[in-house]
Amino acid sequence: MKNLMIGLTVLFSGAAMAHGCPGEMKAIDAKLATQPAMSADAKAQVTTLRADGERLHKAGDHTGSMKALADAKKLLGL
Repeated sequence: MKNLMIGLTVLFSGAAMAHGCPGEMKAIDAKLATQPAMSADAKAQVTTLRADGERLHKAGDHTGSMKALADAKKLLGL
């Protein structure tokens, strides 16, 4: 019973994060669309992190995706 509960927790937390990734990507895209004042290097880093987040999401690594997207959001001040 305990193993079943742990398995369900892992399953549902992964599913929840899977749905969070697209929302995080949309927030980053929306902020980038406003042409925020930032250096070209910072913008390139945000763009790279955003792309990494999408790639990781599609590969099923939602924890890695959320980390990359969180780093991008931090650089954007979100």
